[in-house]
Order: sequence, then structure tokens, then C-alpha cells
Amino acid sequence: MTAHLPIQHDVSLRSHNTFGIEANAHRYLRVLSVDALQAVKNDADLAALPRLVLGGGSNLLFTGDFPGLVLHMCSQGIEVTDEDANTVYVRAAAGENWHRFVRWTLAQGFGGLENLSLIPGSVGAAPIQNIGAYGVEVRDCIHAVSVFDFATGEIRTLDNAACDFGYRDSIFKHVLRDRAVVLNVIFALPKRWQPNSRYADVAQELTARGLVAPTAQQISDAVIAIRTRKLPDPAVIGNAGSFFKNPVVPKAQRDVLLAQHPQLVSYLQPDGSFKLAAGWLIDQCGWKGKSIGEAGVYEKQALVLVNRGGALGQDIVRLAHAIQADVKMRFGVLLEPEPIFI
Repeated sequence: MTAHLPIQHDVSLRSHNTFGIEANAHRYLRVLSVDALQAVKNDADLAALPRLVLGGGSNLLFTGDFPGLVLHMCSQGIEVTDEDANTVYVRAAAGENWHRFVRWTLAQGFGGLENLSLIPGSVGAAPIQNIGAYGVEVRDCIHAVSVFDFATGEIRTLDNAACDFGYRDSIFKHVLRDRAVVLNVIFALPKRWQPNSRYADVAQELTARGLVAPTAQQISDAVIAIRTRKLPDPAVIGNAGSFFKNPVVPKAQRDVLLAQHPQLVSYLQPDGSFKLAAGWLIDQCGWKGKSIGEAGVYEKQALVLVNRGGALGQDIVRLAHAIQADVKMRFGVLLEPEPIFI
């Protein structure tokens, strides 16, 4: 039954993950339409295999070969689907490159996503991770997400509330994990756009550029400059961006830590808790620029773990565990990895 599907066998995934980790997929399929997903569901042999849905490979860490079927989402397409007095609705296919999509919206004069410029990955992965940067999360602009449901074979559309977004979290990591495959995302972009430059790095960059009333494009340019200075290009040195989530702790715990460490970097949250800067915690433990074998911590940003060349996924895991242990011992805080370990 698989004759009509271009299934490949024992395919290297090194070029399909931004860490540049060498790993093979037992079976591999480029998915260009929902028909391919339906065909996989209808094939008893393929449906029985473990499945991994792959986008840009920027938020996962291969710790070995994948023994099942990799579904590589490669669908393309961007279009304005509707608008009203306040909002423009734009639909983008799951396989679209995230940064190219952001640039497209800005070229059309649509603001809202500029603070999320240069984040690696695909459009389809954005709602799963609820990507965020510089004071903005993608949920702020998501109207709806369309998915293929492997349990029923149907296409479902989830509105923003149904996605159950949280900090680097969504329903796609929980109830719908291993079940729903994102097909496209509809974004609601404001016609009455207001700049978000509250994040200190962005405000400082805009001031340095002499911009008092920046456009969305100018904020995007500023974000790109900041990210380029701070973060390594995955095409040059393998990495998955920020490796650990910024931990959120109760006010009482934060106050104790602040008394012990007056330079502690923390941010008040709407519920009264505090988000701590994971990079600062790691840096204080002396890990910036250090390595264990070919797995290392980036010299300019302690939150980024890198593949210095030839590292295996298990090497990155060992480094991550060592960092977690040191931060836990010194600050009593357990860091949680952002990437999914495969």
C-alpha cells in the first residue's frame, strides 16, 4: 500500500536538525499535503511505526537513531484570508520557514511578529513551542491552528483558547502530542499596530540607532542585530538556540535568592511569581565558554549549548545534566531543557 508514497529508508537527519547531530531515520517522508498524512494513517504498516513530525529541527536533540517514520513537513504557502476593521488574517503553511514568513508579513506592512524575527524553525512548530522572544510570544498573534488528527483522520481547527498556550508550552505537547500534526496557522495581525520595545535589549538597540518612534521593520532590524551578536548561526556552529527555559519561582524563593545574590536577574510575572534568567544562573556557575568533549556552552551566551563539531546527542545531554546539577546545587533551582530529546 506504500507504493504511491515516496518513503525513504535509513535517511541521515544531520542536515535536518540545527544541532547538526548525526542520526538516521528508519523511514522518512517529505510531507507536502494532507493527502500524504491520510495515506500514512490508512497504511497499517506505516501507522504502526513510531512517528516523529519534523519541521526545521531547531527544537530537538537526537540522542540516537529514530526507529520509526519521520514526517518532514515541507508544505508551502502564505495568503491573506480575511480582514476586518482592526485585524488582517494571514494563513501560513506548516513547512514555511519562520523568519521568511515574518519578513513576508513586514513586507506587506503587517506588524505584530517583528520581535520574533530570526527565530529558527518552521511556522508549524511555532504554536507547539509557543515561541517567544523580546517580550512577545507567538500566541499573542495566533488566531487558529489547523491540524490533521491521526486518531480520527480528520482535519481540526483549534482557536487560540483551545491551544492552551503556556510558557513554551501548548496542548500540542500534551493531549495532542503524537496525535495532531500542524497543517497551517492563521495569524491575526493588528491594523492599529503599536511597537513593543519594553524589553531592555530592544530599547537600548533602538536608542543606539536614534529611533524614538520605530516602525515594525526597524524593530525587526534591531532584533536581528541583537540576536546576531548574541547567538551563534546554526549553519556555522550547531545549536538549538536557548537550551533551557527561564525558571519561574514564587516570590518568597526569589526574595531569598536576591538577598544571597544581589545581582540576580529576575522579572515579575502577572501572577506575582518571578522568572529568573537561566543564562545568568549558568554563567554564575562558571559554564560560559566551557566544554565537555565536543559539547560546549557558547562563549557569548551561557543559555546556548553548542556542537563544536562531531558531538553526539548524548554528549549534549551529559553537558546539560552537569549544568543542571551545578545550578541546582548553588541556587536550588532546577533548569528545564527547551529542546525535545528524541
